[in-house]
Amino acid sequence: MVCGSIGYGGVQEIRRLYHLLSREGFEVLNHIEAEGMDYSDIEDFRDKRELSSKIVSHDLEYVKKTDVMIVLSNNPSYGTAMEMYVAKNSGKKIILLAKEPVPTPWPIHFSDYVVSDEKELIKVLHELDNKRTIQT
Repeated sequence: MVCGSIGYGGVQEIRRLYHLLSREGFEVLNHIEAEGMDYSDIEDFRDKRELSSKIVSHDLEYVKKTDVMIVLSNNPSYGTAMEMYVAKNSGKKIILLAKEPVPTPWPIHFSDYVVSDEKELIKVLHELDNKRTIQT
């Protein structure tokens, strides 16, 4: 599962990474394209309580299913922070993909691995895959 900012413009990067991971042979749990959960076009959720609950429940179900969560640190995200917290407390492995400096300790603290590019990410995933079968 790949997590990152959706509402703040990061959905294309998440999609791109899902496709890269699939090409590399990893089983991908794509929480965005499943059930049409791309909500990047919504600018204000204040009057969308039911949809908000549906999205959060959907994403947390995917957190339960995944073995490894890949977190993009390109933009802050309330949802990603919550997903990291839930995943960490559920014993999931978390890989932070931080291509740029990270000006906060929080994502570092909740990550098992910190990588700075996709080549390192693939290497860590292969190392984890050799230890057991994983779903990303």
